[in-house]
Amino acid sequence: MPEFEYGPVEILLISFEGDKPGPAIGAALQNLIEEKTITLLDLIFVSLSADGDPRIVEIDDLPDRSQLPDIELGELGLAGLDDVEELASELPPGASAAVLVVELAWARHFASVLAASGGAVLHQERIPAPVVNAVLEAARWRLLVSSAHSTAEQ
Repeated sequence: MPEFEYGPVEILLISFEGDKPGPAIGAALQNLIEEKTITLLDLIFVSLSADGDPRIVEIDDLPDRSQLPDIELGELGLAGLDDVEELASELPPGASAAVLVVELAWARHFASVLAASGGAVLHQERIPAPVVNAVLEAARWRLLVSSAHSTAEQ
């Protein structure tokens, strides 16, 4: 069974305050890479001027890479200019973000085995972390209230 060179890939548009990510974002990304959870294939910074004009900067063209010094990219150019411009159009004027092309390295072997077995992923959906956490918090709150009512009725 041949192993895939890459596992599933996701394209993320992440926003941050200011015109560049802070050191904590760079460190968290580096940790994911070192743990081999992800492979960062491409990283592009985008901003939208107050007039709505996009500005696109590749990581190698950053004037100051001090907050992302050790990040190596696997496959530059996976996010095409058209894709990046389309994603940038989602930003409000004056905002900054980054486009990350991320291989889910943890899933590479599973994807190889699935394909070799004649299987395929038929549907995939990502639920953003803030939504998951809000839903779980609401469920816990309902459980707590329900438990309190049950105790009070006894």
